[in-house]
Amino acid sequence: MAQQTEFVDFKEVKTVLTFNQMKVDSTVFNSYEIKFDILKQTDSVYLDAINMKFLNVALNESAVKFKNDGKKLIIYNQFEASTTYTLNFLFFASPKKAMYFIGWDDDSRNQIWTQGQGKYTSHWLPSIDDMNDKIEFDISCVAPKGYEVISNGNMVSKRETPTYNLWEFDMENPMSSYLVALVIGKYDKKIEYSKSGIPLEMYYYPEDSLKVEPTYRYSKQMFDFLEKEIGVPYPWQNYKQVSVKDFLYAGMENTSTTIFADSFVIDSIAFVDKNYVNVNAHELAHQWFGDLVTEVSGTHHWLQEGFATYYALLAERDIFGDDYYYWRLYEYAQELLEQDKAGGSTSLLDPKSSSTTFYKKGAWVLHSLREKIGDEAFKRGVKNYLKKHQFKNVDTEDFISEVEKANGEDLSEFVEVWLRGKSFNYDIALGSLKNSVFIQEYLMVDCEAYTSKCKEYLVSGISDEAKIKVVSQITSHVDKEDFKNSLKVRQALAKSMTQIPSELKTEYESLLNDKSYITIEAALFNLWKNFPQERQKYLDKTEGIQGFSDKNVRILWLALNLVSADFEDKNIRGYYQELIDYTSPKYGFEIRQNAFQYLYQIQACTDKCKENLEQATKHHNWRFSKFAKEMVKLTK
Repeated sequence: MAQQTEFVDFKEVKTVLTFNQMKVDSTVFNSYEIKFDILKQTDSVYLDAINMKFLNVALNESAVKFKNDGKKLIIYNQFEASTTYTLNFLFFASPKKAMYFIGWDDDSRNQIWTQGQGKYTSHWLPSIDDMNDKIEFDISCVAPKGYEVISNGNMVSKRETPTYNLWEFDMENPMSSYLVALVIGKYDKKIEYSKSGIPLEMYYYPEDSLKVEPTYRYSKQMFDFLEKEIGVPYPWQNYKQVSVKDFLYAGMENTSTTIFADSFVIDSIAFVDKNYVNVNAHELAHQWFGDLVTEVSGTHHWLQEGFATYYALLAERDIFGDDYYYWRLYEYAQELLEQDKAGGSTSLLDPKSSSTTFYKKGAWVLHSLREKIGDEAFKRGVKNYLKKHQFKNVDTEDFISEVEKANGEDLSEFVEVWLRGKSFNYDIALGSLKNSVFIQEYLMVDCEAYTSKCKEYLVSGISDEAKIKVVSQITSHVDKEDFKNSLKVRQALAKSMTQIPSELKTEYESLLNDKSYITIEAALFNLWKNFPQERQKYLDKTEGIQGFSDKNVRILWLALNLVSADFEDKNIRGYYQELIDYTSPKYGFEIRQNAFQYLYQIQACTDKCKENLEQATKHHNWRFSKFAKEMVKLTK
């Protein structure tokens, strides 16, 4: 069975999924049709299908012998080579993973969304877990009125009834099953068009219309840049982006349909510290590197994550400039160096490598390769690689061979050092980084040993990154003039100065006016701690500030109120109830986690808090459920 791709090539799936309400186990039997070609004579074929039920299974419109073993639907027949078959059936799925039903048992927004990579689409849709069989999936979906349905490809029709709508989507080209996506929820959308005419659909919650621009900022610019930089037209009919509640990751590059965490839905103030730009660019780059060409196995995972990381960085370079590009490469190099020191480095071709290796080292490989062979040969090699293997699966040799042809040189030594070698070539990387005057300056500025020169750095023309480095080294030597700096440097002052000298109190208080939620959060806490006699003034000033989507400022504000003995008591009960309420399932897990942490710190996690914490241990997001399980132990 593991070698099924030698015998059968699945071509096209047409399925209708029916949801009679927005909750798990709410589907009726769904219809399914799949066409496939037999490559070699065989007596069976299978689809991966986890814990499903089947009715009316027919092959070429005739009943056929089949077996449902709980993991696969196996079809028995004397299949002849060079013959096309059509399989039809009805199926029922009650997925425990890969399709998530949000809000159906609490007061939060109702959504259904999917995550195939690492979880397997076969939990909710009969498909092929093996990435090496690419199929054209045409999804249709019946959903209650008032909900939007988003899936791969073009929406070709929407048929309305008094209570339900039928949404029909059409894909034109094949993809691996893990890239099939479905989102059902209440959304509005904004549409822009790329220079090449591709529709760019950006979905948002109706109440978040003012957050659309900062959330999706630079989307069109990055799309146009990547099409030009890669040299291969965007390979799908349109590009959709949709945020969902309590997503498992930052984002997921489903074919033509990126799903991302709604914690990246932000206002213009939040954009300074936490924005969607890098995730946006990364998932978009995957539409070529991962979706158009897909790894044959985990051994070659860097062909997806390394490429997406590198091309996202190129897109950001186009927006933010060369200094940003080299700074991010420097940060990647430091992370890889630390991994080396900890003994965690592995070959880029080790399927068990860390995300740091696949993403950051993969990006460094491409940066170094481009430096070695030049822009022209690099871009020609990438373009030929994509064109030759489009809609197919690839390994590292497929890429290297095309680059060798474009460059006319053997790259076996480069492969041995950069791809097969376990350690990160930090010295070589540092040499590359020193081509940047910006990085040269950053490395030169150092105040671990304080000198008179250090006093001048914070009021000089050196980069913000260098100033932030200095702030971390000379916090005790900061004076009034040092606050006359950029938002980022002032943020570093806010975070570093946990002890505030009285002579700098006025300057430090000015940080509460900065357009940065990180700065406000740090400044509020440090001022509250350093000047207890003026706590009410600081709380009054920050009362209406929510902060990021995780309510970082608001939740801190509530906690500080609850432990401020000199603050007016009349609202304390309401503040406590609000903080407890933020632990409930109707809020995103990021808000809940913040609330749980503060309630634990102020020793106020009482019965309702503990009830919500216990519920959180069963949350589908494994990071949050792990946090909750650890917190349960602490509260006992």
